[in-house]
Amino acid sequence: MKLVNYLEFGKEQLGLVINNRVYNLKLAASVKTSLKMPETMKEFLKAGPHVMAVAREIDQLIKDGKMGTKSYEMEKTHVLAPVSRPASLRDGYAFRQHVEAARRNRGVEMIAEFDEYPVFYFNNHRSVVGPGDVFCMPDHFDKLDFELEWACVIGKKGINIKAEDASEYIAGFMIMNDISARTLQMEEMKLNLGPAKGKDFATALGPILVTPDELEPFRVDPKSGHTGNNYNLSMKCWVNGVQVSDGNTSSMDWTFEEIIERAAYGSYIYPGDVIGSGTVGTGCFLELNGTGMLNDPKNFKPQWLQENDVVEMEISELGRLSNTMRKMDSDFSILARKKRK
Repeated sequence: MKLVNYLEFGKEQLGLVINNRVYNLKLAASVKTSLKMPETMKEFLKAGPHVMAVAREIDQLIKDGKMGTKSYEMEKTHVLAPVSRPASLRDGYAFRQHVEAARRNRGVEMIAEFDEYPVFYFNNHRSVVGPGDVFCMPDHFDKLDFELEWACVIGKKGINIKAEDASEYIAGFMIMNDISARTLQMEEMKLNLGPAKGKDFATALGPILVTPDELEPFRVDPKSGHTGNNYNLSMKCWVNGVQVSDGNTSSMDWTFEEIIERAAYGSYIYPGDVIGSGTVGTGCFLELNGTGMLNDPKNFKPQWLQENDVVEMEISELGRLSNTMRKMDSDFSILARKKRK
């Protein structure tokens, strides 16, 4: 299934996306069954496998032309983040190509621990946005960056989950743009803590949540020595219509299942938790600028996101996420208020 969280009459609604049209799931369910279908994605994920099975049946009936119900054009729908208020938001570090390139560009060796265990950090789950405008403060525009990622959404509660069993906890996948203010990020990470303020102002998710069964034709084996599923999905990013990134989800070294194993060790994960993959190789200006400066230091001009720039991310089967960087009407700067010797 392809699920969308959208706004109608001031309320969040849950819809099925079929042939680029949105079908209200609760309305469709009322035609088929007496089951009271949840209205929002959050409630839907918490409702359990029975409700998911009914939704999947309705999805198939509509696809087969056996159920008629009201629908809307996707382009004319006010689409929100698939999970607009996640229970939590973690971001991993799963693509070796990105980590290796970023370290090479800084003149440091690849860290051996990357191949020993997956890591993640907690991001601000209250700063999630969907498609559309992203509002930034002046300090955010000091080396503002995109990060091309994808994410999984947890579908059921669990603890101490082994990677071999973790796929059953994944409700679906979506595009993730881990928007980053690099000057703030690098400033605080000098103190070996973070990232925090460089990340917590906005994370874009969407436009749809795609269940794992939809991606089965694209499933491939994980990399050697790893456990879980991987998928052959193209990942691309454009800034103001110019393509800047080109990757593939299959280049992911650590699988979502392995990240879940670590995240759930001694700690519960819950329906609606979001776990990002980390940046794909070539998936941000920080990496691209570093590579450009390394290869052609005299002529290369670094690029960062500017006010009104449009960032479009596309992952095959997961749709296209578009965001425009907007400037808040404020001149308040915490960088300017630093204590200095």
